[in-house]
Amino acid sequence: MSDARTPAQIEADIVRRREQLAVTLDEIGVRMHPRTIVGDAKAKVASTVDETAGRAFVAVNRAVSDVRARFVAEDGSPRLERLVPVALVAVGVIGLLAVSVRKRRD
Repeated sequence: MSDARTPAQIEADIVRRREQLAVTLDEIGVRMHPRTIVGDAKAKVASTVDETAGRAFVAVNRAVSDVRARFVAEDGSPRLERLVPVALVAVGVIGLLAVSVRKRRD
């Protein structure tokens, strides 16, 4: 089977392929440009930070909700049987720290 294309068709095909190659080379040039590479890296880091911050927010929110549930009843009133011992321990720790600091200064 012989190729029945005319020289004009062959030339048009060559011109079309050159244009396609030029577009492909331009795309490669843009992708490989340092600014593009840095921009892509920044976008990836920002995405990772956003994802990590979102996970941290969810974890903190869950922890706060758990602590709140332990010290506050469903109706919103404080659970004194749990708050009083924690408050006493906190006062004790603060008192010990104050005494320790005072001893260091003397």
